[in-house]
Amino acid sequence: MIYYIKGTLAMKLEGKLVIEASGLGFEVFVPDSSRLLREEEGAQIQVFTAMMVKEDGISLYGFPDTASLAMFHKLLAVSGVGAKAAVSLLAAMSPQELSEAIVFGDAAMLSRANGIGKKTAERIILELKDKVDILSPAAAQAQASAGGALDGGSPRGDAVEALTGLGYSRTEAALAVASVQGEGLAAEEYIRLALKAMAPKTH
Repeated sequence: MIYYIKGTLAMKLEGKLVIEASGLGFEVFVPDSSRLLREEEGAQIQVFTAMMVKEDGISLYGFPDTASLAMFHKLLAVSGVGAKAAVSLLAAMSPQELSEAIVFGDAAMLSRANGIGKKTAERIILELKDKVDILSPAAAQAQASAGGALDGGSPRGDAVEALTGLGYSRTEAALAVASVQGEGLAAEEYIRLALKAMAPKTH
């Protein structure tokens, strides 16, 4: 197993890099949004890698940090999700955003990635919901303070459902509702204050 490669960025090609290390040129596939693609040719870089062995050859997939690599491996553990789909998800959002979407059951957010349909998104949520950590303080606050807010039947939960009906993602809605201070408010009040929190700031 090659955990990482440290060397010279020899070439940038479509969707992949060639990294020269110890006289060898390693072809490494990377997500389209990877910050590794912003590096200049000739730069010294370190890439964390996952090796995929198939009948038709061996491929290396590269990531700029261990969080992305760990998420890649978790996604591969989901039935029906291959390297191409996992890379697509990591190209569409960060490991933090992926974790939040999975924990909050936001299939719509996951479906924004190319090639990820609703059924695949729901399967990812089902199989990984208890296996990912929420990385951001905001998301941690959302789960801790909202508790059952994602379920209908409570004022916060009804507010989340209403906001998703307005077109916000489930993650965005849950974070906004959880950020509202005060308990025992009516659903309408949570909605009003959450919308205010999500409104673009003007100066």
